[in-house]
Amino acid sequence: MKLHHVGIACKNIDAEISNISKINQIVEQSAVLFDELQNAEVVLLSLADGTKIELVSGKQVETFVKMNISYYHLCFEVDDLDAEIDRLIKDRALLLSAPKPAILLNSRRVAFLKVSYGIVELLSSK
Repeated sequence: MKLHHVGIACKNIDAEISNISKINQIVEQSAVLFDELQNAEVVLLSLADGTKIELVSGKQVETFVKMNISYYHLCFEVDDLDAEIDRLIKDRALLLSAPKPAILLNSRRVAFLKVSYGIVELLSSK
C-alpha cells in the first residue's frame, strides 16, 4: 500500500482551497466534480511538496463537518483492491463502502474501511 492522498471534509470547497493556499503552495488542482456514487462534491489538490489532498463536501461528510472534524480519511493505492479488502477485514477492519468507481480518480475503483486509526480509502492502481 502506498499513500495516495489525505481526505479532508469541508463545508465549502472553494473556501477551503483559499484557506489551504494561504498555508501551502497548490501546484495542481483538478476540476471540482460531483460524484453521484459517493454523494459528494470533490476536488484533488497537489501541493508543492508532492502531497495530495482531496477535499470532500456534501452529504457524505455532513456529520464530520457538523462536529468540526476536518480529517476524513487516508487513501492508499493498492495493486489488488479485493485482496487488500479481504486482508484488512481478516485483521478486524470494517467495510464501510464496497468497491465502486470514483469519478475524481479516473473511475478507478475505491472502497472505504474503518481500521483502528480511522477511515481508509483503498484505491485500485489499475
